[in-house]
Amino acid sequence: MKDQAASLRSLVSAPSGVDKTQRSGRSSKILTIASGKGGVGKSNFTLNFALALQTLGRKVLVFDADIGMANIDVLMGTSSPYNLYHLLYRQKSIQEIIQLGANGLPYIAGGSGMKELFSLSDRDLEFFAEQVEMVAQEMDYVIFDTGAGLSRENMKFIGAADECMIITTPEPTSITDAYALVKVMHGQENATPFRMVVNRVENEQESEQVADKIAGVAKRFLQTDIPLLGYVSEDPNVVKAVKRQVPYSLAYPHSKASRDIQRLALRYLAEPAVNEAGTLTGIRGFMKKWLRKTT
Repeated sequence: MKDQAASLRSLVSAPSGVDKTQRSGRSSKILTIASGKGGVGKSNFTLNFALALQTLGRKVLVFDADIGMANIDVLMGTSSPYNLYHLLYRQKSIQEIIQLGANGLPYIAGGSGMKELFSLSDRDLEFFAEQVEMVAQEMDYVIFDTGAGLSRENMKFIGAADECMIITTPEPTSITDAYALVKVMHGQENATPFRMVVNRVENEQESEQVADKIAGVAKRFLQTDIPLLGYVSEDPNVVKAVKRQVPYSLAYPHSKASRDIQRLALRYLAEPAVNEAGTLTGIRGFMKKWLRKTT
């Protein structure tokens, strides 16, 4: 835990004359987690999926990008004195607003500052990009937990990411809203590729039935594929963990949901990237697409 924090601080506090973009040969993958409606367990999935990737040896930064209902810190029982606002207004550097949560997971708290991100000047956007890139160079994944639905802000995050993981449940409204989100984003230029996760299912068969409904309609009317990454079982331990403010994969590591999330992470790392060849990815690609107009 201390080693990772030291690594982040060392990276960002390097002398200003050093070209930070040349100190690492990799670029982190930018992943957004989204849902068509609220109440599907999106933030809980984001947190535990990030922890599962971390357990498998990947370096992950979670960015709470839910403007209205930021709660990643609440799910971990932590609190952050600083957030994006302090970075955008030059009050704190990025290493100072990054907190270490459960199991040493680095995260940036949401809330104040998120709305300002959508009205920055070119100079401020460049500053923001440089700050995030300094940390992203050290990460394998930067995961944005977006808000639910089709707000302009959510569409910006989804449209700028390397890929989007859409979370749904077997509830009919969740299914229709998930498809609606995919449909709207599909109409954007250079549409972000999607993968699907079905949460709170009774068994694998139910998850496949839900996925077939969404994927079938998307294939028929949008001529696009939405592969099913996997599912997370309905599990009473998830609610218990939320009440304890401890991620369920840590509080109940042998529960059904925890085993499912670990299997999802393994499968995600094993499958090939869904980006098209030649697509600019990472934080540079994120910022380039961020500046693109979203209708």
